[in-house]
Amino acid sequence: MLTGTRLSDLINAGEDSQIFVEPILSDSQIGAVSLDIRLGYDFLVSVQSRKPSIQVSLERSSSGPDQFFQTTRRDVGESFLLHPSQTVLATSLEYIGLPKNVYADVNSRSSYRRLGINTSSMFQPGFRGVISLELFNHSNVPVELIVGSRIVQARFYETANDEEYLRDGPRRKYIGNVRPVASRAERDEDLHNLAKISNNS
Repeated sequence: MLTGTRLSDLINAGEDSQIFVEPILSDSQIGAVSLDIRLGYDFLVSVQSRKPSIQVSLERSSSGPDQFFQTTRRDVGESFLLHPSQTVLATSLEYIGLPKNVYADVNSRSSYRRLGINTSSMFQPGFRGVISLELFNHSNVPVELIVGSRIVQARFYETANDEEYLRDGPRRKYIGNVRPVASRAERDEDLHNLAKISNNS
């Protein structure tokens, strides 16, 4: 795990192995072993639908994941209300780029976990883009989130060898995103393999 001192050396340091983070609004975002990450502007909000379920299949469907979310945006300093048992797809305010020998885990900061807000994710070596935040309110009351506030933290780990996140090229579903993206599970290779098995049986 990279400590705060090492993170300070690597973040936007102009080295080949640097960790790119933009913007950093305060040096205090870098902690002893983590980087605080801020809530971004854009949200995909889960909505009720007349459709019976979200379909995750190879066939294009009017019941695909995109049909169950609506887009909304807030400016920095404005509030966003996360209701009980609601799923919202958000992003980090920061755009992040990792070298080939560093990956990171992202989790809710303790102050927000205590309010019932949970998110957990990871991004791989060579990743580029805003960080996807899949927010869920486990409490029984709405929670007001402020755009630009530090709601999650990332812990960075050095790998033994370089890895190439982009080696799969077009198969990468979430590379370079600057806004929230609904699930692209229908692009999973497993679905193609399962379809072949089903057709041969």
